[in-house]
Amino acid sequence: MAGFAGALSEGYKSAAGLAILAHSGARGRNTTMEKPFLVIQLRPEDSAADNELAKICYYGGLRENEVTRLRAERTGVPRQQLKNYSGIIVGGSPFDVSTPQSLKSDVQLKVEADFAVLLADVIAQDFPFLGCCSGNGLLGSYLGTTISGRYAEPVGAVTVRCTEAGRTDPLLVDFPHQFAVLTGHKEACDQLPAGCELLLTNDQCPVQMFKIGNNVYATQFHPEGDAEGFSLRITIYKNHGYFPAEEAQDLIEKVSVIGTPQAHQILARFVSRYRADSGSQAANMPPSIGLL
Repeated sequence: MAGFAGALSEGYKSAAGLAILAHSGARGRNTTMEKPFLVIQLRPEDSAADNELAKICYYGGLRENEVTRLRAERTGVPRQQLKNYSGIIVGGSPFDVSTPQSLKSDVQLKVEADFAVLLADVIAQDFPFLGCCSGNGLLGSYLGTTISGRYAEPVGAVTVRCTEAGRTDPLLVDFPHQFAVLTGHKEACDQLPAGCELLLTNDQCPVQMFKIGNNVYATQFHPEGDAEGFSLRITIYKNHGYFPAEEAQDLIEKVSVIGTPQAHQILARFVSRYRADSGSQAANMPPSIGLL
């Protein structure tokens, strides 16, 4: 479940992103968008969570008032009326699904129990869902596959390849057969969950992207990740067991030259496909964030 995610990208710098978050205050009204996207976060660190949210909005092309934010590690995941949203996007987390139950914090146990309820509704309704890293582990675990450290990947870029199903999927169609993504995780699905389609794979971690039904997706990598963001995550999580802490600067230098445009396009296509007014173009402006 644990993984990395982005910070603020070029053209969407820290001051702008934090100003947006500060300006939003309490839960805002979605006056220009009937059905926002629900972004569920599981990162206890405010700086990491704020930057991840900014990246999801930037690369997803989310417009002003298109996002409702939920900090699950603070509030849990209250039962949602899915009809009120265009879709759900779940970010990364330092929590691990594979941690023995007796060693999980009360916060993690509540988050996982709440997600079981949420995922039951999502799957029953085939509701648009994109789980990124943590969302991948939560969905895979809910569907009955084992989550373990067998297919952990180091922090950095890996190459994934499209399966036959992936080449025709709406989020991946016309992509190159192989492309780079950013990842870094201590656990993953040991096998494809029953009833799912494998969309992206590689030799290091066979279940890189899958879906169930027509609209429920999960990625082991971070579609919102980029070099700047991963550099921030490396600094924040250098003592969390992803890599030896003394390697942090070397990892930052390595990710600084990496681009992952196809990964970003997955996020953009998900938003474009499911936004309530999908016929319109996303405005090229930072979003205002409604807090839940």
